[in-house]
Amino acid sequence: MSPKFLPLISQIGTRHGSRTYRTCALKCANQCDHATPNTSDNEDFQTVARSSFSRRGMLKLGAAGVAGAGVATLAANLPAAANFSSALSGDRGNGAFPGFGGPHGELSHSVVPPNRKDDIVVPKGYDQAVIIAWGDPVERNAPKFNVNKQTPEAQAKQFGYNNDYTMIVPLKDERKALLVCNHEYTDEYLMFPTGRYGTKTIAEIGLAAHGMSVVQIERVGRSGRWRRDPDGGRYNRRITANTKFEVTGPAAADKRVGKVAYGTFGNCAGGVTPWGTILSGEENFNGYYDVTGAIPAEYVDSYKRYGVPTTVTKSAREWSQVDKRWDLTKTPTEVFRAGWIVEVDPYDPQAAPKKRTMLGRLKHEGATTTITADGRIAAYLGDDEKGEYIYKFVSAGKYDPDNRKRNFKLLDEGTLYVAKFTGDGAEDGLYDGTGTWLPLTTDKKSFVDGMSVAEVLINTRLAADKVAPTRMDRPEDIERNPVNGRVYAALTNNDNRGAKFPGDEPNPIVKSHVRETLGGPLIEKAGNRNGYVLELSEEGDDAAKTGFFWTLFLVCGDPAAQETYFGGYDKSKVSPISCPDNVAFDGSGNLWISTDGNVLGSNDGIFTVPVAGPKRGQVKQFLSVPFASEACGPLISEDDKTAFVAVQHPGETDDATFEKPASTWPHTHNYPRPAIACVWRKDNGRVGS
Repeated sequence: MSPKFLPLISQIGTRHGSRTYRTCALKCANQCDHATPNTSDNEDFQTVARSSFSRRGMLKLGAAGVAGAGVATLAANLPAAANFSSALSGDRGNGAFPGFGGPHGELSHSVVPPNRKDDIVVPKGYDQAVIIAWGDPVERNAPKFNVNKQTPEAQAKQFGYNNDYTMIVPLKDERKALLVCNHEYTDEYLMFPTGRYGTKTIAEIGLAAHGMSVVQIERVGRSGRWRRDPDGGRYNRRITANTKFEVTGPAAADKRVGKVAYGTFGNCAGGVTPWGTILSGEENFNGYYDVTGAIPAEYVDSYKRYGVPTTVTKSAREWSQVDKRWDLTKTPTEVFRAGWIVEVDPYDPQAAPKKRTMLGRLKHEGATTTITADGRIAAYLGDDEKGEYIYKFVSAGKYDPDNRKRNFKLLDEGTLYVAKFTGDGAEDGLYDGTGTWLPLTTDKKSFVDGMSVAEVLINTRLAADKVAPTRMDRPEDIERNPVNGRVYAALTNNDNRGAKFPGDEPNPIVKSHVRETLGGPLIEKAGNRNGYVLELSEEGDDAAKTGFFWTLFLVCGDPAAQETYFGGYDKSKVSPISCPDNVAFDGSGNLWISTDGNVLGSNDGIFTVPVAGPKRGQVKQFLSVPFASEACGPLISEDDKTAFVAVQHPGETDDATFEKPASTWPHTHNYPRPAIACVWRKDNGRVGS
């Protein structure tokens, strides 16, 4: 029988595309089954999009390309590292070994067709291999993984579960690098042999399996293949849900938060700073707490706005049996120490990781950075829930490429903004318009009536509600393209759409088409179920400015569906794509997209698409991930020779158990193991081309 503290999954099958009921229960505490926390009357993006669209214009759509703008390059000197910082984003989008790889022609890889295989499927002429998987040693004295003899102490030194955001930063030896990865959540159904461990031990191992890993890796020969460095490395490190964190920024002085916090968990996407630290977003933190009695009335509104339980509730994992801080009746302020952006220095394993309160408290998808025209730092932030907002932070101080330590305070002082979108009303057949970044607070002054600086940062959602930004469809990864200077945001989906504006025009924000099985008929359902990708152009391509122009670059789904749009490109020549989650860029500025929850009947995957030129909008599937898994990342190396993918929750179906798994990927054992893999061309050429 399953461990008693796990949630009872009473329904079998998929609920949001390829996502199963179990995934929803363990990853986000079934947030879609609850009322949307945002009860404000602020305008929805569907309304904005409708105001910018006309059927007459739709019939005139062409395939015009968009010219890209050049950008400048800045550099930082890291101790024990190669030059790290690059242009605007500080990480060449989301790529490894930041810097420009240079133009290398069009995306010419063969297309991977939709499939349900239990493996990573790559284009012709490519190969793939696992770099590191759950349980592999991280710290030097880590024991060999044995699922039948697992301990919390062992797991705290081994690679954690359900790897998500992945970044690679360079070392002086160009053949070696540091891989940094989030471990978002655990699936105790698949991790433990039935009856092998008690519930308290399972909880303790689960705490250790969350967090982050820093792992030294090495290149295999001169190819694009990478592997775990067998000699280990002095930088190798595990951060868990028990690790001590330093809390910085204005909210650290508030009694609800304090200057010390323990653990990071629910970590989703992230980013890298120009000075080489890693930013990680604490996302679905609300589902980890138990409530055994009353909570203080003063916290009820805040709890509700973040989906935190306010009545007697048992979480899926019941960590409160290990530590009372997971019981909000006993420690009601503990939840205010979660939901932050975490900063980790991969080059200093002794340095305490930081929680940066100036970037606000949200269900952070992640934080990606860029350098403004005057040398300051901007960070883009998505709040991953239906009806939530897009944010941006701009530092007060300037980035110093010659003094790494001086940059460590940049994320503690500056201005936090939230986005408001407006449709242009033009009959041009495009979903587009303008927007404004509305200020919420600086580190010294709040712009929200009745709320202090600390209050805005601790209850950022409540503060944003008051300034009337635009409610969005699950804002996920937001990255600046270092080649054309534009910002690309993945909006995964929102199946609650449709009731307000049923309409009859091809409005992707109101209705979409899905397939219940691979190759099955298209079925129309209410709601934006396939998601879209926004393209933003800020004034003067300067991230410090508060005005921007926006357009829907991709309206995802099956090309045969009326509502889909692919940058104006011929829809008969693109791959079907559903539920965009994370984005990255290669050396030519081509967009790479990973998906989560594909509703078109096939496995998730990674897709490529040019953002300029005659093939702007030509989506092509580059790879697919194993059965019932999510494609996390993606990550493209600076030399464009490697594509990295983090495969999360393989085989996570509702009826799968350790003894009867739905997947055995990566096929090293008779049970699944989340893992990070690399993909390269057999002829050692650049990936994608």
